[in-house]
Amino acid sequence: MSRATSVKLPIPFKIQRSLLKGAGRIPAPLRAAMARLTTVNADGDRLDPSLALVATASAYIPSLALVGKSVDSSRTGIELNSAMMAQTFPPFAVEEDLVIDTEAGPVPATRYSVDGAGRGLIVFYHGGGFVLGSRASHDSAVRALAVSSGADVLSVDYRLAPEHQFPAAVDDSLAAFRFAVEKAPAWGLDPRQIVVAGDSAGGNLSAVVAQQVRGEPVAPCLQLLIYPVVDMSRKRESVREFRTGYFLTEEQIDYFSDTYLASRDQLLDPRVSPLLADDLSGLAPAHVVVAGFDPLRDEGLEYAEALTKAGVPTTVERAAGMIHGFLNMALVSPAAQASVTRMGEAAAKAIATVE
Repeated sequence: MSRATSVKLPIPFKIQRSLLKGAGRIPAPLRAAMARLTTVNADGDRLDPSLALVATASAYIPSLALVGKSVDSSRTGIELNSAMMAQTFPPFAVEEDLVIDTEAGPVPATRYSVDGAGRGLIVFYHGGGFVLGSRASHDSAVRALAVSSGADVLSVDYRLAPEHQFPAAVDDSLAAFRFAVEKAPAWGLDPRQIVVAGDSAGGNLSAVVAQQVRGEPVAPCLQLLIYPVVDMSRKRESVREFRTGYFLTEEQIDYFSDTYLASRDQLLDPRVSPLLADDLSGLAPAHVVVAGFDPLRDEGLEYAEALTKAGVPTTVERAAGMIHGFLNMALVSPAAQASVTRMGEAAAKAIATVE
């Protein structure tokens, strides 16, 4: 059992979790009726009713907000809130805490295997704006991906800002991928069957890793980019449309960017904004997931389009009624849970195509 990924919920969070479980069990006809009362975006998508509740609560209840009064309180908060809304799974055959040795120091990671005989490997980088998040905050999410894909998962605790600004997270993420390539045979896995995956900031790191290892003897068989940050240099219409009230806010995006980077001059670096790379050809196939009510939606769609134009096999899922962070909210929304399952299936399909 992994000690690094366990989160003990205080009693108030346990009570809220019980209420959220009830929200997730609302009968489909009633849920459909409730959906007719929620917000509609400019594309005509209607906000999932359960996630509308989460979004509203995060705007008015400080303990549920993505960013709190301090970095430490925010890091604690994302772990507690993710655990409160997490699916539960039986123990896996392998839940192994590891340390990846790098020139900059040790990078903690946890390897998961449902039955000890995984079909491929997902190297997962968590979200949190490069400031928050951990293996613990995304424990349930990576378990869900492992179950739906049949693959093992290596969940990586890369260094966070402000203690470690760019490019520390990139360096750790690259080291983790190369570690996975090296260790895969010992785990009974084919290193050619490795998917890089992540949500939000982790989606950014997945895209950057795919670019950085292009042309190496072993590259990912898929980049699974879940509502990724791919261009910090400018804001698109979705940032203006969903600037407040949908969990991730424009103010928080600015905070994460300013905290992650030592200088705004770095915004144009493709390791920060992978959409700005001069050449996207020859990259690993991509599966891009965007949420309909997410400030990052438009840049994710733009990256998928740019990959396609560069000849990279790319598929897109527009999770219409979802908000940013829904990967960690599967307990409260059947639609979110179904989307997470499809993410795992996309990884499984890519792994299966490797000869």
